Amino acid sequence: LAGFDSTIKEALRQQMDQEGMLINDSGIISSVEKKADGKLLITFENGDQLDDLDQLLWAAGRVPNTDDIGIENTGIELTRDGLIDVNEYQETSAEGVYAIGDIINMRGVQLTPVAIAAGRRLGDRLYGGMKDRKLDYNLIPTVMFTHPPIGTIGLTEEEAREEYGDAVKVYSTSFNPMYYAFTKHKVKTVMKLIVVGEEEKVVGCHLLGKDVDEMLQGFAVAIKMGATKKDFDDTIAIHPVSAEELVTMK
Repeated sequence: LAGFDSTIKEALRQQMDQEGMLINDSGIISSVEKKADGKLLITFENGDQLDDLDQLLWAAGRVPNTDDIGIENTGIELTRDGLIDVNEYQETSAEGVYAIGDIINMRGVQLTPVAIAAGRRLGDRLYGGMKDRKLDYNLIPTVMFTHPPIGTIGLTEEEAREEYGDAVKVYSTSFNPMYYAFTKHKVKTVMKLIVVGEEEKVVGCHLLGKDVDEMLQGFAVAIKMGATKKDFDDTIAIHPVSAEELVTMK
């Protein structure tokens, strides 16, 4: 969860621990052995082992598929990581050649809707007469479909403090949603707003909990339009829903 707000990451880790998930975030795997019964044995460099496993999912990240496609013959410049270097108009270093999607170096936002939006704006500019049309890669709402899900937009607290220093103020809350009011199994919801300056402009919104993936879209519109904490406060709460916490937060 690199790039996510630390409060949200810590809350998700606590929830996973509560669910009984065993997390080893420091061990290095030295070998994986498939035994006679088809089960897997994983051995770590420090000698620890995990035995009788059914499946192993190796999710070690992705690399751009720019090798062996002859890109070196085009004049298109790549970054050190093999991504295609583009400017804010999706233009590569080769005249008349454009790039969009996961293959480009633009802020590392590898999301399908981002690629679609960039492509549409590029089409508008090239063929629709909109000469200044381009995608704004700031304030892109993002969801991680964990259990519970994460919803986030804008700067993390760490990023905001690095950019704005003491002008940053944080509002946060943590609660058990009504959905779990009568159940033994509880899943907390965590919400956090990052605001800046005397007007308290909202520059970051970070959520963890049931249905936050659904509620983020509307708040993303408001934040994209420059909403302040007062704008949130002046909005009548819908009760009883978890989203009301974002407009009643003190």
